[in-house]
Amino acid sequence: MKKTVYLLSGLILFLSACNKNDDDGDTSGDVALKSEVNKFIWDGLNYWYYWQPNVDALADTKDDDVNSFNTYLNSYNSSEDLFDALVYSSKDDFSWYIDDVAEQLNSFNGISKSYGITRGPFVQVSGTTNVVQVVAYTTPDSPAAIAGIKRGDIISKIDGTILTTENYLLINNLYTEENISLGFATVSEDNTITQTTEKSITAATISENPVHFTSVIEEGGKKIGYLVYNGFRGTYNGELNDVFGEFKAAGIDELILDFRYNGGGSVLTSALLASMIDGGAPAESNAAIFAKLTYNSKRNASNGSLYPFFDEVYLYNKATGDYDGTTAMNRLSDITKLYVITTGKTASASEMIINGLRPYMPVTTIGETTVGKNEGSITVVDAPNIGTDNPYTNADNRSTKHTIGMQPIVFQIFNTNDENDYNDGFTPKTEVIEWHYYKGIKAFGDSDEPLLRATLDDILGTSSKFNLLADKNATAIEAGVKTPKFSNEMYIMPNDIKPWEQ
Repeated sequence: MKKTVYLLSGLILFLSACNKNDDDGDTSGDVALKSEVNKFIWDGLNYWYYWQPNVDALADTKDDDVNSFNTYLNSYNSSEDLFDALVYSSKDDFSWYIDDVAEQLNSFNGISKSYGITRGPFVQVSGTTNVVQVVAYTTPDSPAAIAGIKRGDIISKIDGTILTTENYLLINNLYTEENISLGFATVSEDNTITQTTEKSITAATISENPVHFTSVIEEGGKKIGYLVYNGFRGTYNGELNDVFGEFKAAGIDELILDFRYNGGGSVLTSALLASMIDGGAPAESNAAIFAKLTYNSKRNASNGSLYPFFDEVYLYNKATGDYDGTTAMNRLSDITKLYVITTGKTASASEMIINGLRPYMPVTTIGETTVGKNEGSITVVDAPNIGTDNPYTNADNRSTKHTIGMQPIVFQIFNTNDENDYNDGFTPKTEVIEWHYYKGIKAFGDSDEPLLRATLDDILGTSSKFNLLADKNATAIEAGVKTPKFSNEMYIMPNDIKPWEQ
């Protein structure tokens, strides 16, 4: 299962209970809280979970016998253990347990404590046991960027230890430390590794704008808008709209969305981006639907199930954590087809763009096959609010007794033609594996960067013009490497539920 499991939190709760028992013999408070949290876990999943009908322990009759139900809930040592037991493991790879709801919501908004490095896969250098890792990109103004670390840099050492096939997984865990020292190297055509510099960085709280890079490329008599977009975050809707204002002013003929590192995000932001692209679709009209969401039978199907095309952008106030206004949308009017750069990291809300726009225009993907995630989640919190449209979603009114929440899969997503058959991902028209070029990764926007070059060639109908240092024998190794829980996610934030009707 791909979801991250945090066994440590359960162990800490268990040890805390043991210590309290040793001290005063009174564990009634701990037991009561455990029972309360476990009931929240069950109640929230019973109402929201997409596969609720498939999980016997989530049957509506499970709590008919109160004593038996309480015995069941208390049979689990931790609420996380109960959550894991209730997940429909044969279908669900993406639901996860949340230790700290506030931290999770910040992460969705691009706020986290990190070095500001997004890394590619580990790569075993051909003919050696050495392992290196390429910097995919760094967040502007982050500790990594300030230290001069940039896209394409090759990491060969961590805290002074050279990476090998035997230690890279253990060494990878050091990325969770407060401080880290990274050693860099170059790898020549004959696979000679030359160590260069070492840089020490300290994690800091950063806010990442997902609009990472934009340009207008003029080639072959065309003006081509190019956007590297790394996450669908509602907090940056305005910045996204500004980019399309620039594209519109430049009079672009073609559009390339670079989603190679985009694991998804907000459903509403995905619908807004689709609306910016397809300027010909009727705005805010059910005559043209971008996406349809289907829930389990307990979910009110009329609330948030249809996402139209828009002509306004909903602006999110980063300070208040809520929408506080709209602005006119910069909708392109001359784009009749779309090009998307993809990798094995491209997922969920990114795939939603591909699937949702295909009924309206040709969408060509270049790069690698995408993840194949046609389902999404919400943050479920301990705020029952029974009788409202969306119980267990009001994060501002959640219990103050604990920090626990859940991010379960609650919906499947379809386009206007009721299509969502991309469980195996979208296969690219032209396959280009970025990490075959790990020895000399080019900057975003460089016309010789392999994935961009292949896309430009397809647009212009020309043969490949790049001849870079490729190593198709190099082995990318990612098995066992943990990624952030929300790295392949599509979700509805509490305030994303139809703000246009509020």
